[in-house]
Amino acid sequence: MERHTPKSEVDVVLVALATPILVGIYKEGELVHTITSEEKTSEALPLIFQDILGRYTIRTVYFARGPGSFMSIKLVYIFLRTLQIAQGITLKACDAFAFNGGAPIKATGNLFFVKENGKIVTKIVRDAKIQEFRLPRRLEELSCEEEVSPLYILPAVKA
Repeated sequence: MERHTPKSEVDVVLVALATPILVGIYKEGELVHTITSEEKTSEALPLIFQDILGRYTIRTVYFARGPGSFMSIKLVYIFLRTLQIAQGITLKACDAFAFNGGAPIKATGNLFFVKENGKIVTKIVRDAKIQEFRLPRRLEELSCEEEVSPLYILPAVKA
């Protein structure tokens, strides 16, 4: 008779607002494994999560809900809500500034998303230094909430 060994429980952090996609596996709040992908979000997420679910039981997924690529935000939200319903996984979301030290995030052209006085706006930022997204070493470094709806901020388009 084959014995079933229980999978260890983990938390996952997902940042899929730009390339590369970043996924962190956390045990007891500590980052133990990082997965990166240069693939499109729609291609990468199913494969990454199939692998994770084959190895672990996911308790909570923390993710960046925006601002960033409109299509990636939408795909991530739909994918994770489906996973939440199918697997009973808890979701928590942060704005993207939690993953880049609060630096401006590229919107379009010279427009960047910036966080001013707790509000996210778009503005022209000349010579902005793009800060890459990164995973925290420990989950306690994140300030996420249970509001997981997408954070769509579409910059105004100039005629």
